[in-house]
Amino acid sequence: MRYPEGGGLTAERRAFREGIRLQAGQRFAAGEKTAVIAKDLRVSLRSVERWRRSWREGGMEALRSAGPANSPTITDAQFTVLEEELGKGPAAHGFDDQRWTLARVQTVIRRRLRVSLSVATVWRLLKRHGWSWQAPARRALERDEHAVELWKKEVWPRVKVSRRRAEPGSSSKTKPDSR
Repeated sequence: MRYPEGGGLTAERRAFREGIRLQAGQRFAAGEKTAVIAKDLRVSLRSVERWRRSWREGGMEALRSAGPANSPTITDAQFTVLEEELGKGPAAHGFDDQRWTLARVQTVIRRRLRVSLSVATVWRLLKRHGWSWQAPARRALERDEHAVELWKKEVWPRVKVSRRRAEPGSSSKTKPDSR
């Protein structure tokens, strides 16, 4: 389940759900039936069945919360180290040119921080810390900015055609005016 503010459940909500699972675990130990537990706790049968399976395999500890689903993969201190490494540039890390790609950042994280992340996780990590992708302006080296501005001001207004028709037309597709 995704939430718009970039997180999962709040700590309070996670604790509440854990409490429900622990109540179910106590009732499993008492030998109550799945349908009764589901009805009393106001949850689905499938959830109770899943919890019962976990309880059988790992006891009450298996019903405890595992923490937030989207916990950061690297700490703030590690990210500070990563930013310092990225500030040195790609050439300092053995890359041919001065372009940072997600795959290259992934490689630096693996080498320097000894953490293996997917490319998608690297992107989310950088985005979370305010980094963005950069698109180079693709302009010819011979481009004359002064001439471009002059053309926009003087020539373009004369050559552009208005999208509106000069005479009134009809919105009907069956009338001749619409053609």
